[in-house]
Amino acid sequence: MNTDISIADIVVHLHPDATPECKGQIEEGLRAKDGVVSVHFNEEDHPHALVVAYNPEAVNSQSLLAEIRKCDEKAVMASF
Repeated sequence: MNTDISIADIVVHLHPDATPECKGQIEEGLRAKDGVVSVHFNEEDHPHALVVAYNPEAVNSQSLLAEIRKCDEKAVMASF
């Protein structure tokens, strides 16, 4: 039995006016979703960006962005 899981990540840029309360709500909402492995803000270097690691077999990037936009409707996924 193979127990490996796939891990993907996205970088999301929040609006500069996003409050600490909003960031807390985003983090809490994402952590509650099945398939989310980690949520990380780097307040020192990139205060308006977050990285979300997730299992793409359990959740997709669009549903993660929709969760984030419940608090910050101007949030955008970074593209590479």
